[in-house]
Amino acid sequence: MKLFILFMISISAGVASAEHFHSFLLGLYVSTMAVGSCYWFAFRSSRFPQLALLLLICGLFSKITITVAGVSWGMSQDLISSPLVFALSYLFFSIVATYVWFAHRERKMAKQQSLAAV
Repeated sequence: MKLFILFMISISAGVASAEHFHSFLLGLYVSTMAVGSCYWFAFRSSRFPQLALLLLICGLFSKITITVAGVSWGMSQDLISSPLVFALSYLFFSIVATYVWFAHRERKMAKQQSLAAV
């Protein structure tokens, strides 16, 4: 049900911002890539627990770097026609991508725990 609601909000926001569709899609792409890279760095498994803070910082910097590069590229290509639509799209889809990644991770961990219990 949650995914259906997120899907319907995404579709209705895309329709509402049809005049600035490129800004909407750029916000989707940049936020998804930024959250994905941050997730990839932050949840790496390592033999050394001392690296956890370093990996979190690397995740933060990768998210910032991808966001700055995406916005710079979008501005140079004139894809951001409405900064407001881009900002709202980026905010919404970064929250959605974070939810999806954490739901995926939780489902994966629950599966591993059920296999370990057997």
